[in-house]
Order: sequence, then C-alpha cells, then structure tokens
Amino acid sequence: MTNDDDRGGRRVADRRAVLRNAVGLTLLPLGAGALSGCGADQAGSASADAGRVLVADANAAHFSGLATASFTIAVLPDTQFYSRYATAAENNQFQRKYGSEPFAAQTQWIVDNATVANIPFVIHLGDVVDQVGKPDQWKVADAAMKKLEDAKIPYSILAGNHDVLLDYDYRGAWDQASGTDAQRDLKAEPYLQWFPASRAAQQTTFRERDGSGFHEYHTFTQFGVTFMVLSLSWRISDAGIAWARDVIRRNPTLPVILSNHQLLNIDVDATSPLETEYGKMLWEKLIRDNDQIFMTLNGHHHGAAHLTKTNDFGNPVEEMVVDYQMAYQGGNALMRLYEFDFTRNRIDVMSFSPWVVQKPANTLNQFDRAVLTEANEQFSIAINFKKRFAGFTKWKPVLATSGAPILPAVTSRLLANYTDPVVVPPVPPRDTDDYPKQADTYAHWRPAGVAGAIVQVGDVLPDATGQFPMARVPLVAPAQVEDVVWSDDKHYLSSAAGSVRFRNTDKVTVRNSSFSTEVGAAINNRSFWDGYTVEAFIKVDPDWTRENHRWGNILGRVGNRGNLPGFKGGDKQASSVLFAISSLREVQWEVVPASNASYPQTNWSGEIMRNTWYHVAIVCDPKTRETTMYIDGAPVLRNVIGEIGMRSQGLDKPWILGASWWDGLRKDGFFGWIGEVRIVPRPLAPDQWLTARRAS
Repeated sequence: MTNDDDRGGRRVADRRAVLRNAVGLTLLPLGAGALSGCGADQAGSASADAGRVLVADANAAHFSGLATASFTIAVLPDTQFYSRYATAAENNQFQRKYGSEPFAAQTQWIVDNATVANIPFVIHLGDVVDQVGKPDQWKVADAAMKKLEDAKIPYSILAGNHDVLLDYDYRGAWDQASGTDAQRDLKAEPYLQWFPASRAAQQTTFRERDGSGFHEYHTFTQFGVTFMVLSLSWRISDAGIAWARDVIRRNPTLPVILSNHQLLNIDVDATSPLETEYGKMLWEKLIRDNDQIFMTLNGHHHGAAHLTKTNDFGNPVEEMVVDYQMAYQGGNALMRLYEFDFTRNRIDVMSFSPWVVQKPANTLNQFDRAVLTEANEQFSIAINFKKRFAGFTKWKPVLATSGAPILPAVTSRLLANYTDPVVVPPVPPRDTDDYPKQADTYAHWRPAGVAGAIVQVGDVLPDATGQFPMARVPLVAPAQVEDVVWSDDKHYLSSAAGSVRFRNTDKVTVRNSSFSTEVGAAINNRSFWDGYTVEAFIKVDPDWTRENHRWGNILGRVGNRGNLPGFKGGDKQASSVLFAISSLREVQWEVVPASNASYPQTNWSGEIMRNTWYHVAIVCDPKTRETTMYIDGAPVLRNVIGEIGMRSQGLDKPWILGASWWDGLRKDGFFGWIGEVRIVPRPLAPDQWLTARRAS
C-alpha cells in the first residue's frame, strides 16, 4: 500500500511539474488575486479530432520566440447550484464548509486576471439560478455578476430553463407554438427583472435585445478584428430566430459566436457528442446557411463534448457543450477559457476552477482536481481564420510585436501554490468475500443466481447475515416471470457475484416485479434512531425513458406513509421509504424520519447516466443530524439536515426491492440492474463501505 501511495504521489507531482515548467515557461505577471484550477471539453467528429491538440502539448509549440496575437474569452457554464446553495435557505453550504463561494470566486478571478489574461468578454451559458421563484438565489447571482460590472468587464447572459417560469422541452416543430419566449408573461419573468435590457445596456459591448427581452447581442474588438456574440435564451421562438437572422444580416462582416443554453448534448459514453432535436432545429433555421456563425457554445447537458459540423458553404462550425452542475459541489466552480490565437491559427481550450485552490487544505479530497488533463478536457482547435472568414470579411488583424501565449502562463500560475490531493486508486475485490463486514448489519442482500437464469416466483435473494432473505413476489398482470433474471454484470468495486436485472418494466402499463422480506421479519419494524448507512449498486437500463421508467424504485417499504402518527406531508399513499430514479434520472432518497414523522425529507443526486454502474451510499449521522448521499464516493449537494432515522410501520410491512408501494399496490418498478444492497444501523465511513476491501 505504501509503495502504491508513493507512486501515485510521484505521478501527481510529475504532472504538476510538466504543466508548470513546459519548455522553460516564463510567467506573465498575473495579478496577486490569481487563483487556480482546470478542466473541461471534448471533441467528437473525425474532423475535430484531426485538428485537436492537447493544450499541454500545444504549449511546447507556443514557445518559439514569436510574438503572439491572442486573447481569451471566459465562459461561465450553468451556475444554478452555486446560486442555490449559497443561500440561507440551503444552510449557506459553501460559506459554512469552505469560507468562500464558487460563483463569486469565478467572477472575482476574471476581475483579477482580465488584463493579464487579455479577457475582453465573458459569456454566461444560462441556468443562472436553480429555482426561478427564489429571490435569494437571484441575489447571489446578482452579486457575482456585479463584480464584472464594477470592473467594467463586459459580458453576455441568457436565461436557461431554470431561469424561466415554464421550462417545457422542445420535442419537434410543433413545440414552437408553446413554451417559447413568445408564450411567456414577460412582466412576470424574474430573469427580466434581475437582468433587464437596461442592465445589459451597461456593457460597453451591448448592441441590442429582441422584443421579448430574452435574447441579446454584443460586439467586441481585438487586434483590429470585431466579433459578435449572439446570446439566445431558453426556447427561442420563430420570431426570435427571425430577429437573430436579421441581426446577422445587419452585421454582414462579423464572425459570430452563438451562445445558447441548449444545442449539443453528450452521448451515453460521457464523451461523444450527441445532437438534440432543439439543436437540429437551430442548425436548420439559423446556423447552416449563416456562414458567419463559426462557433457555438451551450450548457444544459451535463458534461462536455465537441462536434464539428459543415455548413452550406463547406465551412466548419465548432459546436461545444459544457456544464459541470452535476459534478462535485455542483461543478466545483469549473469555468472555461478560450484562447483565440491569431498568430498560430488555433483556439486553445481549458477549463479551470478558481475556487478549488481557495478551499482550506483539510477540505480537499479526490474530487478537488485543479487541472483536468484528459484529452476531452484540454484541447486545441485548428482554424485558419483568414480562410474560414473569407466569405464575409477581409482578414486584417493587427500584427503582434510582443506578447506570449496566455493559457500556459495562466496554468502555471494557477498551480504555483497548489498541491493536488493524493488520490489512492480504488482496488477491485480479490474474491466474493472481499469487503469490510460490519457485525451489526441489519441486512445485506447479495444476488447469487446463475447468470441468465430466470428468477422464478419464490426464488430467494440471499441475505449475507442469514436473517432476512427476500423472495420474488407473485406476479400481477401484465408482469411475466421472464421479467427478472440473474446477471453476472456488476460494479467493478462490488465483491458480490452479480446482480438482479429487472426487464420489461413499464410505468404506463404498470408492469413491474419485485422482491420482499417476509411478513413478520424483525427488520420490517426498525426505525434507525442511531442513524444508518444504506448502500446499493445500481445500473439504469440503456433503454430507460422518462415516460416509461421515471420514479422507478430500488428499495421501499410496504404501507401508506399517511398512516404514520402525526404525518402531515403530501402523497400520503406513498411508501415511507422512496429510493428511486426520478424523471430527471436523479437518485432520490426520501424517507419519513424517525425523529419527526410530520414530513418526508429528501436527498437528491445529480443526473446519472444510463448503462453505467454506480455505488450509492446514504449515511445518516445522529451527531451532526445530517443525512448525506454519496454517488461513487462523492457527496451530493442536496442533502437533509436536522432529522434522524427513518420511521417504520410494523412487522407486517415488509421491505421491497425493485419496486415501491402506493396505496395498496406495488408500483414504479425499477428498470435495470440492482447489485448488492446493505443496511447498517449507524453511519459508516468510506473505508467501511462495500467499495472498500477487507483488512486482511
């Protein structure tokens, strides 16, 4: 173990040394307020890959002694959780834990580095807040963006789906008649009250908003070249598209960067670009026949991807999505810099967190990576600016007589006084018994059937404690016996032999299957006053859809929670335990606490991917009165504070695996794989979880 740790430490140190000292780097005089971090984007098409170079490699080419004419654009992806969890209503989570806040850290970094990093413009990609009707969240965003205004740093901003009162998704052409800016009550929209046209007009680059007030455009000039940034808010109407086209028509010589909340998505492999119906609509109605649009940026979809498409003029359009809201700490303040290098005909891309290096050292963990060096996180796009813009403008930039590339110096300065946390890689199990056993475990259900075999009614899901096995319950039409099979598919850190696969589940037809403990089993009546740890390995089926599989339950309990003494909450027919996958593919843990049976309390993860194994741990600590959900070891933001335990109803109310309970019926079946599940009546530390290994 010591040798492994030493090797990991050397790898981290070597990486930092390379980034800091690439080819004899001489630092730019970055301001004293400079902070740190990096990470975010990826390429998709073959043409994009051909022009892509890792920034670390590109740095070597930069140091040739030539003067460089370049500038950077700062991009702020979805800030919604930064706004939400900096409020008193959410217990001031960031300030309380770290003494600082991510949104403010982002804009302050821009203020401190705008001159030395040559940042003429900032682009916000929308979802400014998480809950549109919460003024305190708008206040956080207002204060963060005001830092830019006070420093006279211009920016564009747009409304994401969380920033409007009705956020209907686009499914097809017929949806242009509903849910767009044309159907909104403009006087009621908080976005237009907090970020009105009059506020946008304070930016020296501002030129115009459309009639709805949701869409705007700016122009800025660097090295004698003027660019347009065209920012379109969530669900633009046909009238809005007509306005955007007219804006481009009235500025026929300007290269255009199109910023939008939704356009490109990320495929299930978490790296490949995936086109959306909304993005295809914008391509057809706005982008493909407007040669001036050479680059698009959007957030909304969780992760990062890059796609190069070819427009009607035979020219490339670089489409990029970036959004870190579902990463650690709601994104950990990751933001992006785009360096436009006129000298070398390239756009270098990096993402960084100006917040990570502010955090107290004792709070840093494996998820606090200051620099992401994966190929889809740092890269360069080759672009011959003169050739690309030849169809609409004469390329005559002012030649540089001095100046060095920006991103290498920024990266070096960011890492100068920062040390990455040492990350000990997880160790796969050596055998099916390789996990830390807990003597007080209530139940530990471990699938152990023959892979591919149908689980017959009455077949047992063993309990490793030997006390409370589950059995498959009798079928209720339209369920069929073949809907559940044993599988050898599992999470790579699970030492169990395999999992149980739930097939053919359908919420619309109420087709589901489940397992259950016996009536009268002692575990049915336990309320966990001393806290608990619930662990489960899960994988959502690749064919999961919102319509057919939302709210599919991993674990629940029989009985209407409305029958609990003193219950006052809603949905009284539901189970007292809801461990489910929401309509947004978030993990939900909702229980009626033992300490207060009046209202249910809920933990939420971010969106999880289809066809991907996850370890979920929910830890209730009676000392702190906090219940925290961990996804693959990372704590989520939306946790429960102030209550303890979960309330039971009686020995005659069994536990259910694979479905839930609603008013006398088993409903909301799970669609996918469930691996081993364990319940321990106290909080466990990560080195005691099923993802850890036994001591000897």
